[in-house]
Amino acid sequence: MNWISEFVRPKIKKTSTKELTENLWTKCPECGQMLFNKELEKDSYICSFCGHNLHLPLQKRFAMLFDDGKYKTLTLPKMQDDPLNFKDSKRYVDRLRGYRKLTQHNDAIEVCYGELGGIKTVIAALDFSFMGGSMGTAVGEGIVKAAEFAIKTSSPLIIISASGGARMQEGILSLMQMARTTAAVGQLKEKGLPYISVMTDPTTGGVSASFAMLGDINMAEQGCVIGFAGARVIGQTIRETLPEGFQKAEYLREHGMVDIVTPRLEMRNKLIKVLKLLLNKK
Repeated sequence: MNWISEFVRPKIKKTSTKELTENLWTKCPECGQMLFNKELEKDSYICSFCGHNLHLPLQKRFAMLFDDGKYKTLTLPKMQDDPLNFKDSKRYVDRLRGYRKLTQHNDAIEVCYGELGGIKTVIAALDFSFMGGSMGTAVGEGIVKAAEFAIKTSSPLIIISASGGARMQEGILSLMQMARTTAAVGQLKEKGLPYISVMTDPTTGGVSASFAMLGDINMAEQGCVIGFAGARVIGQTIRETLPEGFQKAEYLREHGMVDIVTPRLEMRNKLIKVLKLLLNKK
């Protein structure tokens, strides 16, 4: 026996073709091209073939926005994991445990603060990789705490949405977060502090029906899907042929629902410009 049979061969056997593919490549959901993960990360998770914006990890997005990539994370209160003792094909607590291990986040939101163009700013972002960025009590509480911290520090608030909507495993408690987050945004506006909503792919359901559409300025990433229900559900309900791309950011901008549509790499500069205009800074 030599080192090839004792060491190399067992290593090869342990790694399947599927694992190698998942670790090395990502398929673009828009054009179907296979993207090398290392190159994709260098390209800020933008498809080099069609320009589609893939889901951006939260730490990467925060680093792209804050000055010099420096920021601090706000500690959020821990909410009850399974208030309804929900179980479908799998227990809700088991789902939470699995997603926490996968994402290294406690839930689908993270709130950070730092400087954006020299302006002290609070940014809350939803993580689509955590149960589709769905809004449960933890996400609602995170939005509320972000607004309260912005008021406390007299800072503008930016919320970056990426969500499939309300979290069904929390039932009515999830739907209540629509009212809570709307009230939190209202308190921020009463203090005269700017609130910018940034919508990324996708922003749908209860999130689009609450805080995501209430910004002083509503901004969207290029090509992202924004809506309440899916196109198929809407078409079947109203029994009409829907316009092509009617839930895309560009279509919503043309019809007055979104103020600014921006490529991902230009978002930081656009946000700085908007903040300076809202705060009357030169």
